[in-house]
Amino acid sequence: MTCALLFRLLLLMTLAALFQGKRFGPTSRLRYSRFLDPSNVIFLRWDFDLEAEIITFELQVRTAGWVGLGVTNRYTRVGSDLVVGGVLPDGNVYFSDQHLVDEDTLEEDGSQDAELQGLTEDAVYTTMRFSRPFRSCDAHDQDITSDTIRVLAAYGLDDTLKLDRDRTFVKSIFLLQIVHPDDLDVPEDTIIHDLELTDFLIPEDDTTYACTFLPLPIVSKKHHIFKFEPKLLNHNETMVHHILVYACGNASVLPTGISDCYGADPAFSLCSQATGIGHKTWAGSYQFPDDVGVSIGTPLDPQWIRLEIHYSNFHNVPGVYDSSGIRLYYTAKLRKYDMGVLQLGFFTFPIHFIPPGAESFLSYGLCKTEKFEEMNGVPMPDIQVYGYLLHTHLAGRALQAVQYRNGTQLRIICKDDFYDFNLQETRDLPYRMEIKQGDELLVECHYQTLDRDSLTFGGPSTINEMCLIFLFYYPRNNISSCMGYPDIIHVAHELGEEVSDSMEGMIAMNNVEWTPENIKKAEKACKEAQQTVIIKTIDEVVENTTGWIPEIIRAPRGPCLESSGGKVEPQDKTPAGFRAAPIALSGSSTATLRCLPLAALLFGQGALSWLLATLQVEV
Repeated sequence: MTCALLFRLLLLMTLAALFQGKRFGPTSRLRYSRFLDPSNVIFLRWDFDLEAEIITFELQVRTAGWVGLGVTNRYTRVGSDLVVGGVLPDGNVYFSDQHLVDEDTLEEDGSQDAELQGLTEDAVYTTMRFSRPFRSCDAHDQDITSDTIRVLAAYGLDDTLKLDRDRTFVKSIFLLQIVHPDDLDVPEDTIIHDLELTDFLIPEDDTTYACTFLPLPIVSKKHHIFKFEPKLLNHNETMVHHILVYACGNASVLPTGISDCYGADPAFSLCSQATGIGHKTWAGSYQFPDDVGVSIGTPLDPQWIRLEIHYSNFHNVPGVYDSSGIRLYYTAKLRKYDMGVLQLGFFTFPIHFIPPGAESFLSYGLCKTEKFEEMNGVPMPDIQVYGYLLHTHLAGRALQAVQYRNGTQLRIICKDDFYDFNLQETRDLPYRMEIKQGDELLVECHYQTLDRDSLTFGGPSTINEMCLIFLFYYPRNNISSCMGYPDIIHVAHELGEEVSDSMEGMIAMNNVEWTPENIKKAEKACKEAQQTVIIKTIDEVVENTTGWIPEIIRAPRGPCLESSGGKVEPQDKTPAGFRAAPIALSGSSTATLRCLPLAALLFGQGALSWLLATLQVEV
């Protein structure tokens, strides 16, 4: 290859990066960032190209030793992938795509699928920047998906590649966040309003759901709320698990004071249309897309909300007062659409149960939309879904919402196969998804209870369970929730228990010997039983219908990307297909090598390295 051809290719590559999508080079700004350890020693930046299915990481660690970043799973570090690198005392760098063969031992992959973009060390930090495909063809590499990803980070004090548990950390992150807050508009006339408890004494109980009713801002004309942000006292952050805001119908008669949301007074559970949800101490704020907002100030809009705060006081600490809440950002600059939230899933109480000792147990909640327009009271346009939030408690392992039309599965709306109870946040869909009247919506929740020796029932406590998905959509209607539950009498009969009503059916679950065979029998019976579907409006109007659980067609894994930097072992190949590695160009010459320093000076060492790797030019 001549110098002229090399420079021409570099120039074309630069122009292509400017005009065609996102290509993250060694100096490109990476939009997302997070500390990965409690002491803020490990800082991660990242960004991704959805079209090319490439993700770029930059790991900065306060060390002069090696650093590593990869992906692990919930149960064991064995099999985790880890890209490692560092700078030797003589200034030479080392970089390798590896995996853990046991909890402490690293081994280099046969296929090197991570591409180095930069590795530096100064007096304080070692910084490593690299890219990798979402899914390589190497079985030792974990996939990057739209699920929760458990990011593994590690480092050493010197250049000896040895894992130390005190310097190894795992953090759950939703890496493929579609919308970044910096991409959204913040109106100049923004007004702030706080909804909060005042000096609430947190009970010494493990779990408390505290509720109160608060007025929304009083405005003389229509405004839009466009952002929710948690408002927390620093010393209480670990006790506040999540905060929810529910809109109240204007016909509701509301109580005063603060009380248990799901206790003796049922009035404190009024108002069921979620509006601002899932705000945790580390999830941060959520800003709606620029074309949607929560409407306030018109006769049809809610004037009051129910503020619900879930406290987890597992250490039973006495005498802690809290004034947490939600901060609203609103504007008179109106958006195109009024947004709403539709709650789907398994009707929590009293039918939901999960057997103890289950490796896997699936629960289903059905929604049938055929009555939506009738219950809405006025003609209802199709729903456009743009975001979602998933919710189970500690036994939850995965969730998904599936859409059906005319008896045929249309799509999986949202899912998380690696759900983490401690990372519940509102997530944006990659595109708007339409729900028409008559569609069926199914929520499937996957649980594991190997650590439990008694039944887990549906309920608000952390040790109880839930199976909920909240869909964020526009334009707003009056439907607040649509959830289902199975005929528990049928389930009891299938398990050999004689019962005559639902209460007896639930009591009978305590009589079952929960062997693996009976666990599977119960799961099958729950799936095959007729579902009662409960539809509720914002004004607490309730109607029931019935239906049956349809089959779910699982989404296949996409094709993997062959490595251009290593050999793919035959056993690593999978039937899902391949995206070919870049085609090699032959004919490199010593003339090419002579012009490399000038090319690196003009275009940058990272761009040059990328091109040489792509063309498979050996230096």
